[in-house]
Amino acid sequence: MLTILFDGIAYGMLLFILACGLSITLGLMNFVNLAHGAFAMAGGYVTVILMNRYGISFYLCLPAAFLVTALIGAALEVTLYRRLYRASHLDQVLFSIGLVFMAIAAADYFMGGQQQLINLPAELRGRFDLFGVGIGRSRLFVIVICALLAVALQLALTRTRFGSQLRAAVDDGRVARGLGINVSTIFVLTFALGSGLAGLGGAIGADMLGLDPNFPLKFLIYFMIVVTVGGTSSITGPFVAALLLGIADVGGKYYLPQAGAFIIYAVMILVLIVRPNGLFTREGGR
Repeated sequence: MLTILFDGIAYGMLLFILACGLSITLGLMNFVNLAHGAFAMAGGYVTVILMNRYGISFYLCLPAAFLVTALIGAALEVTLYRRLYRASHLDQVLFSIGLVFMAIAAADYFMGGQQQLINLPAELRGRFDLFGVGIGRSRLFVIVICALLAVALQLALTRTRFGSQLRAAVDDGRVARGLGINVSTIFVLTFALGSGLAGLGGAIGADMLGLDPNFPLKFLIYFMIVVTVGGTSSITGPFVAALLLGIADVGGKYYLPQAGAFIIYAVMILVLIVRPNGLFTREGGR
């Protein structure tokens, strides 16, 4: 029981890191970026290439995956995304889902359609027992890294000048510009941060989730569920939702294997019946 709970927490933590960038762009910036999973896939492939082709340490691949996907996100924001900020959500959905299919085709062409494998460092393989609980080393690593990132992200968005400027730019861009805030730069940095976090999640989760060209479509629904259940106005909501859904999904697949795949949807429906706007909401926003 406790082992399943531990694995569920690890899975939920990973879902949070993968989905929190979408929470930022959708909730704080009001931009529907369904191509978010493509950045996670890119981070996974960066890790695979650096490890398998160049023999670079897994630990060095993680910051590399973050930086590469952050740069890609910044470049796309400057060249493409910012042209759609005032467009309808339907236009944003169609545009971003088109990017998903382009990313899938590119990954299949350059990397092939097979599952990509990585060899984790020896210290992250296997399990050990702690008070009778079987703890996977790689799962523990995921929990520690994702917990640190969650705390750092929450502090960055709520306790720093950047976070205040971002909220001001989103709530009223004209007033923010009048106060001397460079809204364009704030949005570029925000997109880069969200994309980089997705890439980092894809790198960390490549071993746990698997990696192939269909990754963006396979896990898009999970990202959307986390953001929908948690609410799009804070980081706390998606964090709690990811933990809840991760535990429910792992536990459901273990105890009810015939219906395990539907447990996560049942939890989503129950939460939204009670809290139609998600677990945590904030008044205002663009």
